[in-house]
Amino acid sequence: MAKEKTVYVCNECGGTSAKWLGKCPACGAWNTLIEAVAEPAASGRNNRFASLARTAEVATLGEIEASDFVRTPTGQDELDRVLGGGIVEGGVVLIGGDPGIGKSTLLLQALDSMERSWQKTLSDAGPPQGAKAPSGGSRPRAAGQRGGTLYVTGEESGAQVALRARRLGLDGSQVQVLAEIQLEKILHTLDAAKPDIAVIDSIQTVYSDQLTSAPGSVAQVRECAAHLTRAAKASGVAIVLVGHVTKDGALAGPRVLEHMVDTVLYFEGDTHSSFRLVRAIKNRFGAVNEIGVFAMTERGLKGVSNPSAIFLSQHSVPVPGSCVMVTLEGTRPMLVEIQALVDTGGPSPRRLSVGLDRDRLAMLLAVLHRHAGVNCMDQDVFVNAVGGVRISEPAADLAVMLAITSSLRGKALPKGFLAFGEVGLAGEVRPAPRGQERLKEAAKLGFSVAVVPKANAPKKHDKAFEGLTIHPVERIEQAMELVRGLG
Repeated sequence: MAKEKTVYVCNECGGTSAKWLGKCPACGAWNTLIEAVAEPAASGRNNRFASLARTAEVATLGEIEASDFVRTPTGQDELDRVLGGGIVEGGVVLIGGDPGIGKSTLLLQALDSMERSWQKTLSDAGPPQGAKAPSGGSRPRAAGQRGGTLYVTGEESGAQVALRARRLGLDGSQVQVLAEIQLEKILHTLDAAKPDIAVIDSIQTVYSDQLTSAPGSVAQVRECAAHLTRAAKASGVAIVLVGHVTKDGALAGPRVLEHMVDTVLYFEGDTHSSFRLVRAIKNRFGAVNEIGVFAMTERGLKGVSNPSAIFLSQHSVPVPGSCVMVTLEGTRPMLVEIQALVDTGGPSPRRLSVGLDRDRLAMLLAVLHRHAGVNCMDQDVFVNAVGGVRISEPAADLAVMLAITSSLRGKALPKGFLAFGEVGLAGEVRPAPRGQERLKEAAKLGFSVAVVPKANAPKKHDKAFEGLTIHPVERIEQAMELVRGLG
């Protein structure tokens, strides 16, 4: 028997090489090549490399009719916020997160809510002409009529999914369940059942007979995701792909997987915490970086309408090293507490940040020393964003520097105090985007003192800022002097 030909496949981009190289020739990543069996060329009329979406003739952009996409609510307000209003017909969503964080639970709840809404609509409209309504509660569809939900699981049996539904209080659910991992059978079921939305849990367990590699390999994940995406665009069914993540928090499989789909969602937060964050990393139908906040209960995940409360620690009296800022997560302003601890360091002082960029922390300490005269060279500095939220925007600079100074001097900031603004290397305080909305959110939650960039200060008196004293600053020195005077 002839030996099977092998190739080396990159885990990052899916590129191939005939021999092992330390560096991927396609994307340049190091030590990402793994050995795999070379896939035979597809035979017959089935083309593996067909386009993912429908092809069309060349047309002038100005002549193409511009129309928005119709969105179907999932019954989970926070999930709809992240998706941009709901599920889009023919859209493909990829959702990833740590094991046990609640991916399957959230999707099962959403499917059940959509199925019940569909059943209620059919019940109000009456059965199709010539069909009799069964006594079991579900209503029949007319021939070729689309509707309903489908949950495809490759990790559990139907009995296990039913047990999970009972624990979530989804008694009598009409969600269709299929325990299958073969791609061809899944595509056949999608074509026969014609659901509105289908969940594939998970994409790493699905395999195709056209390939010889095992499920979860780079080739299998890439090809199965491409076939499912092609089926979604051709039939109009919305597909949600559940993806596993690596120890680094990135989705397992080729990087091209995130480029194929329309929307990429990530679960954030610790599994031992009672709160979960769902963040939109990519969204062709809505805002990017939008987040949804959920609370994990015995009955599954429930949306949190006012997430600012969970990111603010409840102190009976003001404590040193704490400063509140207003961050923007997509279109939502949200208050987050920044905590800092400055302690006597050893020969090599440590710099540690949780939820914030560590390199930016080192830069802020240098600016603090050069322009504000606050020296932390021989001190350990620890900075934390409360609640497990990750802040990537530079508007947290001013709050971080004030929290560090407060901890170093052992003097707490005034009660009801907040600050935001980007700090440059020259010591200037730059404006943050949508500063007015940030201030309105702070005033609504009862904050009384705010230190903000001068460009973000309101131009005239507004009733939305009543009870909030706003102090505009242009440089970090001004902010430090102002805070010392307030204390």
